[in-house]
Amino acid sequence: MKKTAIVTGASGDIGYAICENLLNHNYIVIGTYFKNERTVSKLKKKWKDSFYYIKCDLSNINSIKAIVDFITKEQFKIDVLINNAGMSIVGLVQDLSLEQWNEIWNTNVTSAVFLSKLLIPHFLHNGCGKIINISSVWGNCGASCEVAYSTTKGAINTFTKALAKELAPSNIQVNAISCGIIDTKMNGHLSKSDIDSIAEEIPCGRIGTVEDISKAVYAILAAGNYMTGQIITVDGGWTV
Repeated sequence: MKKTAIVTGASGDIGYAICENLLNHNYIVIGTYFKNERTVSKLKKKWKDSFYYIKCDLSNINSIKAIVDFITKEQFKIDVLINNAGMSIVGLVQDLSLEQWNEIWNTNVTSAVFLSKLLIPHFLHNGCGKIINISSVWGNCGASCEVAYSTTKGAINTFTKALAKELAPSNIQVNAISCGIIDTKMNGHLSKSDIDSIAEEIPCGRIGTVEDISKAVYAILAAGNYMTGQIITVDGGWTV
């Protein structure tokens, strides 16, 4: 029987790559998007019977509940949750508004916490489950001019470790991937010279690709049920 995964932020570069890789490994995938339906519709066109998508504003708790309502209505058996959706704010912390803070916190943290909370009963009913949170190296060490983003990713790392301990007795594994700099639109504010300069600092000699992250996700899924509570850094050795 095919396994089923939920991937939030499926219309983003990393989310799309994760969905595509899981579909190639015979998963059924339910992806969420907020603004870019055109991107997820490409997956639906290619994987008609294996990919489903739902519009969801992950900064809104009622919208998060709609995901669970959807899978309950369609009677999906969920095996995997990948909390991938996220946003970043670049700028000085003294210029950060309360509205911006609430948006990034709700999108990056609240959505992951509450979607996990709402799906835990499904995992308990199944007797197993896996949650993978997509984090960042800035959650490990922090980044100047990305204080809000770094704070949310630090919270995701701690959430991962704490929830892993709580759910381990129930055969539910919780891990995270701490991404280095990845070639995505989120890093589009960086110039080519910025990218080249950063690449010189990375032992692997390049920035990461979305495929590097999607492969890491699948590797965690294939690792069995003894690996839990881990923050796996995928950054080419940048922050070692």
